[in-house]
Amino acid sequence: MRPVTTARTAAARIAACALSVVCLTTVLGLYDAPAARAEPSPSASPEPPPVPVDPNAAVLELKDGAKLAPPVVVDILSVSEDLSGDSGREESNDDIKLTLQSEVLFAKDSAALSSRAGARIAEVAAEIKENGPRKVTVHGFTDNLGTYAHGKTLSTQRAAAVHKALAAQLGASGIVYEVAGKSEDDPLASNSTEEGRKKNRRVEISFGRGTEGSAGAKAQGSEG
Repeated sequence: MRPVTTARTAAARIAACALSVVCLTTVLGLYDAPAARAEPSPSASPEPPPVPVDPNAAVLELKDGAKLAPPVVVDILSVSEDLSGDSGREESNDDIKLTLQSEVLFAKDSAALSSRAGARIAEVAAEIKENGPRKVTVHGFTDNLGTYAHGKTLSTQRAAAVHKALAAQLGASGIVYEVAGKSEDDPLASNSTEEGRKKNRRVEISFGRGTEGSAGAKAQGSEG
């Protein structure tokens, strides 16, 4: 009976070893499964070399009688605003436009210059005098509250008040003034908020650099 028992024990051991091998293989297979399923990342393809250009190619040559267009000088525009938002300026190679918010110059719904308006207008007058333009444009603007007609009247009166103060500062300078009220036209911001309406209530003073004056200096206007 001992040989039979020994044979059975050996068979059981062999079966156990086989089962262990199967389990280990399964575990290793599961561990490596994500790596096996992952697709290899494609290698980065090298950038194509630049296309050679032949400077003597016929396509780059001008046709007989053709000439290059004259060079163009691009007008550089600079836009800035002070930290309080009460004034701003736009500058180009030829012109300067200064913007003064109405709250700095006037009381609400008034065209009478406030006590602090004098200093700001004096600064503007000094800059105009420094540039010596032939023409100065003064435009008044309002927000869209109230009727368009009321805004037209108020903006015109405010532009006229600023013009009068500037002319007094500059004296008999021979400058031609263009004075107009624009009501709610040409808003700088949306009138749907008070912040936007404040930006739109303004007076703009435009003039040219140097003695050439701004574009349209020969247009008619009132002479201060």
